[in-house]
Amino acid sequence: MVAVNTADQYLKAIYVVQRAENGPAATGALADRLEVSPASVNEMIGKLADRGLVDHEKYKGASLTDEGIVRARNALQTYCIIERFLANVLEVEEFRTEARELESVIDETVGDRLDTIIDRRSDCPDCFDPESDACEYLEFCLEEPAD
Repeated sequence: MVAVNTADQYLKAIYVVQRAENGPAATGALADRLEVSPASVNEMIGKLADRGLVDHEKYKGASLTDEGIVRARNALQTYCIIERFLANVLEVEEFRTEARELESVIDETVGDRLDTIIDRRSDCPDCFDPESDACEYLEFCLEEPAD
C-alpha cells in the first residue's frame, strides 16, 4: 500500500475508523490504516483541527466535525468511484494501489464522468465496508490467492 498524506485521505480514514470503532478514531488505528507514523497522524490532525474539520481530544482520538464529515464522505465517494471504475470496468488487477494514487489528482469533472460509467448506487459512500477496506459493490475478486 502507498503511504498517504493528503488532508482528504486523512479525513476519509478518520471517517472509516470512526464508523468501525463507533467512536473517536485513535491515533494508532489511523497510523496503521494510513501506514504512517503516529507523529505524522498527530501533525495532520492538528492541521485539520485548525481548519475546523476535526475535533481532537488527547488520549481519546479524533472525531470529524459536521464539515469534516461532509468532506470525508465526498472524498470516500470519489475513492469508491475510482476503485469501482478501475476494478469493474477496466479490470485493473492492482486497482487499490492505482485508486489510492489517483484519488488526489482526480478533479470533480472527471469524478462525475466516471460516476456515470459505473452507475453509482444511492448508498455510496455507505457502501464502503471498513472490514474489507473496499466498496461492497466491487465485482473484481477481493480475495488474496491461497499459497
